[in-house]
Amino acid sequence: MTDEFEHRQGYPAGTNSVREADQDDQAAAEVLARMNLAPVDLVTFYHRVGSMTWEDVGNGYFIHSATDVLVMLNEYGAVELGVDRNEGGLVIGSNGGGLSYVLAPAGAVYRTRTASLDEPELDKVADDLRHFLELLEQSLDQFVTNGRSGRV
Repeated sequence: MTDEFEHRQGYPAGTNSVREADQDDQAAAEVLARMNLAPVDLVTFYHRVGSMTWEDVGNGYFIHSATDVLVMLNEYGAVELGVDRNEGGLVIGSNGGGLSYVLAPAGAVYRTRTASLDEPELDKVADDLRHFLELLEQSLDQFVTNGRSGRV
């Protein structure tokens, strides 16, 4: 992706990487697991992947580290989800447009409609974490192919 980026876009590529999980990431994943707020898939993911930064794909896509997820949870609490707003979701990522990705306890991934997490309006973007990651991969593939990313 970065080989053709500057030629195609007219400026050098920023950070576009997937960082391998370290011991701190894995410890934070275990804390999430003990809190019973994170689906098993997320805990497993964080044992292998520390974070993802794709600054140049579309507006940018970011999957936050498990430590950052815990910081957000401690500072702002869980995101209220569900019809009765009685489920607590975790902010696991964002895009460069200020929207957040929220993972529900049952595994579905939602995207906020605005940058605010206060009484957020949410759209379901994936049935589970695997589906969300596949959509991100498709977005990257499309970007590499034609310079335009999909909308995740």
